[in-house]
Amino acid sequence: MFKILIDTCVWLDVAKDRSQLPLLDVIDEMIRLDMLTLILPRVVLDEFKRNKERVAQEGRKSMSAHFRLVKDAVSKVGGEKKRLETVLSHLDDVNQKIPLIGGATADTLDRIEELMGRAEIIEPPESAILKAAKRAVQKRAPFHHNKNSMADAIIIETYAQCLLQKPSKGIRFAFVTHNKTDFSVEQGNHKLPHPDLANIFSPIKSLYFISLSEALRRVDPKHQIDYMLDLSWTEEPRGRTEISEAGHLLWNQIWYNRHWNRRCRVEDGSIRIVDVETDADRKGPRERTVQRNIWEGALAAAKRVEEEFGKENLGPWTDFEWGMINGKLSALNWVMGEEWDMLDT
Repeated sequence: MFKILIDTCVWLDVAKDRSQLPLLDVIDEMIRLDMLTLILPRVVLDEFKRNKERVAQEGRKSMSAHFRLVKDAVSKVGGEKKRLETVLSHLDDVNQKIPLIGGATADTLDRIEELMGRAEIIEPPESAILKAAKRAVQKRAPFHHNKNSMADAIIIETYAQCLLQKPSKGIRFAFVTHNKTDFSVEQGNHKLPHPDLANIFSPIKSLYFISLSEALRRVDPKHQIDYMLDLSWTEEPRGRTEISEAGHLLWNQIWYNRHWNRRCRVEDGSIRIVDVETDADRKGPRERTVQRNIWEGALAAAKRVEEEFGKENLGPWTDFEWGMINGKLSALNWVMGEEWDMLDT
């Protein structure tokens, strides 16, 4: 088993990068299988909570701001009309996805907090605080850049204190950070810890990582992690074009079905074709007449629908299928800004 301390910056970077979300599933599964436990210093938890809302807001705003700049630039540059319309249409698809992708950051932060809730919070021992202060006085990493790195120093010293505890047989430790500036070798291979921190790490008992995925692969030398990652995925939001195309098909399927209900009533005489409808014709709860030019237009429209979609895609439907089609169109209309149950064709 591994005991792993994951630095605050790693957790926050995972929340910002949707491609890394499957790693949370892997961590969850490894905890369940007793392959690893999380070392969670109080400092890491406090830093995470302090930055959580900021990262969530950035996830919602930064993509939208960047998108607006790109779209404005494309419009100003111009170009061949058809190609420009294609590019702008694609950008509209991207714009449709931004709120969903940005909102997913908040969900990921909640997921990380749930994982943290399953770890034992380690209060920084006095000895760790004193050693961190000594590093500051001596300008040793992570203080070698003349900045206040007290929190980072407490984190690494808390990790070092965990190593001193008498471990059970087979227990190994790992420290994972993206903060290469403070923790890694300055010149050379950043996968190696800074010389001021080298005594904390070793090839077997205590390992240093700047990649969470590499750390998890070391936990699982049988490469089951690759299988877990293959089974993990993040759903890609659909763009406006795809939603519009699906809505267009559903709209026409519903219209065509309603048209045939009307056509059957015309054929059995329940609805009469008249040259001009009067107010008297329109009175009553059910349709009794249809104006000839309107009916001819409906027949022509039905033929166009048949040619565009094929009769095999236009019914007839069972009651269940008919309910599904109406429900799908209602949902897509809602996504595109209409109110629920908007099924007007």
